Amino acid sequence: MTQLSELPPESTQQAVGYPSVFLLVTLGALVPVVPTGAVVSSAAVVAFHQTAPLSMLYVFLVASFAAFLGDISLYWLGRRGVGSKNGSRWLAAIRRHAPPDRLEQAQTKLREHGVTVLVLSRLVPAGRIPVMLACLLGDWPLRRFARGDVPACLAWAATYQLIGVLGGSLFDEAWEGVLAAVVLTLVLSGAPALWRRLRRPGGDESPGSAGRPT
Repeated sequence: MTQLSELPPESTQQAVGYPSVFLLVTLGALVPVVPTGAVVSSAAVVAFHQTAPLSMLYVFLVASFAAFLGDISLYWLGRRGVGSKNGSRWLAAIRRHAPPDRLEQAQTKLREHGVTVLVLSRLVPAGRIPVMLACLLGDWPLRRFARGDVPACLAWAATYQLIGVLGGSLFDEAWEGVLAAVVLTLVLSGAPALWRRLRRPGGDESPGSAGRPT
């Protein structure tokens, strides 16, 4: 019986892994329920245990480009909805993931700090969509949003790749590192939402305000 520790050859891992990371991260940027941070962390663990010298760099480049492409596509679709009299299902989906209180905070921070907020929003669980909606409602052109999203995606990919490296360095077997990285990523993603829920009187939370991995 195949052991968990028996991974496919590195060439197979790379041929399947990089396209999978690209597709999952892009999809996760468009549909903000896919735990893309866990995807990048897991890929980083596998790359950490490979002998190819550029594996880690490839994971970083693929993840950041996929995140940027997904963000830009979603923002473009959102702008079409803002400019349309009847809106769009993409704009409605963005609104569903941006509770009024989070949107108000994002708008305030965006006015005070500008593009810097975009970088931070990708590092904070469930922080990306409210800031994106604030940019849409603030009528930011696509080019301005893109300039801020580039460093945001680079910082995001580096952060989750570092989590994967930490997980990979703790265990000799790649699958153990992947499991540790996924658990750590999900804990970090869910902790802010749990903290907000505990701080609310009676533990109630408005619909849609739960944190989601980004």
